[in-house]
Amino acid sequence: MSRLLFLLLLLTCSAGAQTWPDEQWPVHKLTPGPALKDLETYAFPPRDEQERKGVRTDALLIIRDGELVYERYAGVTTAQTPHLTWSISKSILATVLGVAFGEGRFKLADSVASFYAPFNAHPDIRVQDLLHWASGLDWQEDYEYAPLDSSVVAMLYTRGRTDMARFTAEHPVASAPGTSYRYSSGDSTVLAAALRGMVGEAAYADYPWTALFDPLGIKSAVWETDSTGTFVGSSYAYMTARDLARIGLLMERRGQWQDRQLLPTQWVDFNLTPFKSQTPTSEAPGGHWWLNKTADGPGPWPDAPPDTFAGLGHWGQALYVIPSAGLVIVRYADDRDGTYDHDQLLKLTLKAVAGEGVK
Repeated sequence: MSRLLFLLLLLTCSAGAQTWPDEQWPVHKLTPGPALKDLETYAFPPRDEQERKGVRTDALLIIRDGELVYERYAGVTTAQTPHLTWSISKSILATVLGVAFGEGRFKLADSVASFYAPFNAHPDIRVQDLLHWASGLDWQEDYEYAPLDSSVVAMLYTRGRTDMARFTAEHPVASAPGTSYRYSSGDSTVLAAALRGMVGEAAYADYPWTALFDPLGIKSAVWETDSTGTFVGSSYAYMTARDLARIGLLMERRGQWQDRQLLPTQWVDFNLTPFKSQTPTSEAPGGHWWLNKTADGPGPWPDAPPDTFAGLGHWGQALYVIPSAGLVIVRYADDRDGTYDHDQLLKLTLKAVAGEGVK
């Protein structure tokens, strides 16, 4: 029996009745032991702050079977801090869109232009293409290391910042839509603009709250907009670790929240189906979530179960979901040197939680 299978059996055997949070998470803290210490040693090591080198975890929170089993914060971050999620915002946006999908406000095969007029220049791009980061637009997702050539830096901070979706729409075509994966914060921001056309101007400003945050009991959410009032769907949602974990639990339970099916299971299945790109990629995109499986086989985290998926953000932000283990893991961070490893944290977390099951 493989070590991974053994850990999953332990976790499955220790799973209790389905539990939901109300205003607070139910708490059942892990028993301290060597495995938990190994996890903490990895997640919270000393770091050279002057050089900004090494792993720096601001928050680590673990939910098992709907109960908070581990929580630790560092630096200025606390349980009450709405932390910048960076590109986890994209997965949050996909979850908001899932509610709109369930309300019949759009279909995946709809042209984006039917909801967002500046995309009339790209009538063949569908909603599902944007969700797969496969619009086909010639977008350069480079960050601080190549700012002069970066579409995303221009969108967020310079010539595109006042109307980010229109700036994206003005990009030329590089490939046929729906054929090739090209990671694009522009695709995500156009989705946020299209949402306005889907739900209407009057509802738009409050829609993430009325559709998703309020039903989940999320109180801390802040979402920045550009000058046109469009949510920066790629980057600028903030919330506490405890609140972000609610979105993870919703996805772990296939769109169900207590006695309500908030997201259609069809939407969750779409989110968690690998996109098959015609151009090679080492990444494993689904529908605005990252998967531990590809269209052709295993995914990027060999020490985690194949059903693991995540919302991931710049500098180490992560919302991991492992349905087979009943786990939701939130990590906020400020990693700058590339030494943090998703697979290592997932492996150590599985060991720490499975170790609790045999005590």
